[in-house]
Amino acid sequence: MTQPIHQKVTASHLRRDAYLYVRQSTVRQVFENTESTRRQYALRERAVALGWPIERVNVIDTDLGKSGASSADREGFQKLVGEVGVGRVGIVLGLEVSRLARNSTDWHRLLEICALTDTLILDEDGIYSPGDFNDRLLLGLKGTMSDAELHVLRARLRGGILNRARRGALKTPLPVGLVYDAADNVMLDPDRQVRGSIAHLFETFERTGSASATVRHFRELDLRFPRRPRSGPHKGELLWESLRHWRVLRVLHNPRYAGAFCFGRTRTHKRPGERIEVEVLPRDEWTALFPDAHPGYISWEQFEANLARLRDNAQAHGAERRKSPPRQGPALLQGLAICGVCGRRMTVRYHTRKGRQWPEYVCQSEATETASAKCQTIPGSGIDDAIGELLVEMVTPVTLEVALQVQAELEARADDADALRRQRVERARHEADIARRRFMEADPGNRLVVDVLEAEWNHKLRALHDAQEELEHRRAEDHQELSDERRKEILSLATDFPRLWNDPKTPQRERKRMVRLLIEDITLTKDDEIAAGVRFRGGTTKTLTLPLALPAWQLRQTSEDVIAEIDALLDNYTESQIANILNERGRLSGEGLPFHRIRVKRLRRDYELKTRYDRLRGVGMLTLDEIANFLDVSTRTVKIWRKGGLLRAHAYNDKSECLYEHPGDDPPIKNQGKKLKQRRRFPEVASKLMKEVQCEA
Repeated sequence: MTQPIHQKVTASHLRRDAYLYVRQSTVRQVFENTESTRRQYALRERAVALGWPIERVNVIDTDLGKSGASSADREGFQKLVGEVGVGRVGIVLGLEVSRLARNSTDWHRLLEICALTDTLILDEDGIYSPGDFNDRLLLGLKGTMSDAELHVLRARLRGGILNRARRGALKTPLPVGLVYDAADNVMLDPDRQVRGSIAHLFETFERTGSASATVRHFRELDLRFPRRPRSGPHKGELLWESLRHWRVLRVLHNPRYAGAFCFGRTRTHKRPGERIEVEVLPRDEWTALFPDAHPGYISWEQFEANLARLRDNAQAHGAERRKSPPRQGPALLQGLAICGVCGRRMTVRYHTRKGRQWPEYVCQSEATETASAKCQTIPGSGIDDAIGELLVEMVTPVTLEVALQVQAELEARADDADALRRQRVERARHEADIARRRFMEADPGNRLVVDVLEAEWNHKLRALHDAQEELEHRRAEDHQELSDERRKEILSLATDFPRLWNDPKTPQRERKRMVRLLIEDITLTKDDEIAAGVRFRGGTTKTLTLPLALPAWQLRQTSEDVIAEIDALLDNYTESQIANILNERGRLSGEGLPFHRIRVKRLRRDYELKTRYDRLRGVGMLTLDEIANFLDVSTRTVKIWRKGGLLRAHAYNDKSECLYEHPGDDPPIKNQGKKLKQRRRFPEVASKLMKEVQCEA
């Protein structure tokens, strides 16, 4: 310091306020290191001794219990910097540099602002003027040493943690389902419901092979999953909630459930804006991993198998398109089809026609990467049918054994779910008993307490009632599903595998699971025909040859029988009449639609069928003008004669336009026409006139 203390404090400083900043790093230090806190508050006397009135010494102690490594969450420090920046502060008091900031960036920013506003800084060693070079140099060194001290402290603590972790002796927070005993040894949770829920999760995943299917199973059975929060108002309590997909993945990826001690699975990085990024490390970069270190819910081999299955499921949407879990779509070979040209996995695309999804196997990974043409595109409906017939042919001898295994699995699954529900009822009954005892032990005169305890007891009783009803309802459903009649039905289906496979009630997901149990993969190649190389899990191979599927336009084509029928009907009927006749006979177009005049006309034109007009002209029939000229009468007279039955006409369209048969050697004469007009005017003499006309003819 180049100037004495009394020369650094000037009248301009005294006209402004003094600010004392008080901070402790943790809440524990606030309660235990009380001497440090007392020393910090005592700096107010130093400010008074320098000339500031006690009422103008402002104390900022809102950051007690907060670390000085960053200013992001320190409202008090931010307030101090703001007051210094607007020139309201004459001096900043702090016990030492580490109390103000442990971060060099925050410290030097404060020094810059103090230098600009001519604000002094006081610590236990003296007063400094940041505007003075020597004082600023000394303060900078103190800030650097404080930052380095924090680094050394962290390194020491981190070194001790890593040393214990490498020996497998570090006590770390355990996931739900695992607890520490009195000797700090890891053991399974003594709560049977917790253990049963976690074990049921692993069993369900092993059976379904999918995290989503596991969540769906818990939701359908209305099962809850345990959770112990590590922070918040319910810290350490056992809570039960609906199972989430991310929680299933977290359980399956946690080695502690396989009885392994692990440390260093993640690494944190600070990003701009005080954002913390968590990086998941590969296993070879973990700090420590000791399999079989304590009891677990599954073996290490099963844990590895679960991870491998999850990787396959995830890569079903990645570049390799490896096998994915069976889904609800109709594509039977989803995840099993391999391109016979390039050897890559083929994906599935669906097209909707007539309200039904039709699968299509596509090899497009190379095309996506290189913007080239697709390798192969093969319609899947015919292939799926052929594979189904092949399985029906080859699997029949073992269907009885498979069905019995399925039946046993269903029974075990229902028993497990029933046991979890019974444990839920037991827990609800225990909580209701606790609430009842608390209510009975309370002072009846203290109504404020009794009313709350009574409401809590009623809430627990309602929860117990709901759990009992759920247990009875689900138990009745499971018993109905697994009754003797159901067992006989399963056994009868087992002896008739084709009926089981073709049963419309069998979900497509279950058919896919059956296929995956028997078939390793299927190689598809399309040339003049489709070749399907089937590789079974036992090593047996079989090749199927299938014709190419018809293009879409041929699938929508009207059958030849209907076209021939239309051709025959055109000899005697118009297009509207033909449409009515076809509809009465139950005929449909190639698109599955009923007929009408326009559709019949379009088919007649597309297939170049001879029109009814040409057919009638071909047999010598005359037009209206031709017959009128031949008879030497008007066209109106011809129409009257046609209506009177003197001329025979045939309609050639739906507008009542007709062609006429040739009258022959004895055509009608004009007198007959006049008598027909009288017949129309005088209906009472109609029969007499008609007889005369017939005699004259």
